[in-house]
This record gives sequence, structure tokens and C-alpha cells, in this order.
Amino acid sequence: MTEFVTIAIFNFAHEITVLKSILDREGIPYLFQNENLVSIDPLASIAYGGIQLKVHPNDFEKVQTILDNLNNNLKIV
Repeated sequence: MTEFVTIAIFNFAHEITVLKSILDREGIPYLFQNENLVSIDPLASIAYGGIQLKVHPNDFEKVQTILDNLNNNLKIV
């Protein structure tokens, strides 16, 4: 894990649900640091530094593309 780098930070556990399934489907190793802490105490998310998505540097660009596609395809009516 010491090689993994933070690529994104989320404030609430429900924000990572879809992303987890995409990363699993793509076979990309990842770690959501503080996921359990924030799930237990969501109001203290900022104090914990949020839920940090950590990936291996070799997968950084691929995960960044996935995150960009999620943000671009999100249409709120």
C-alpha cells in the first residue's frame, strides 16, 4: 500500500458504490482509505480526511479516465 497514491477524495460512503463496481470489473487494484470510519460517522468525514481512493501509480491514468467519464456522463435533471 505504500506505493499507492491518492487520486480522489469523497465525503460520503454512498458516493463510491458505482466506482467500486467499475474498478472491480476493470480488474484495477484499489483501496478506499477511511471507508469504514466514514460509514460509521459520516458527519466527521472532513475530520478523517474523507474517503481517499488510492491506486497504484501504473493505473493512475486509467482510473483518472474512469473518474472523468463518470463526471461527464452524470446528468442531473
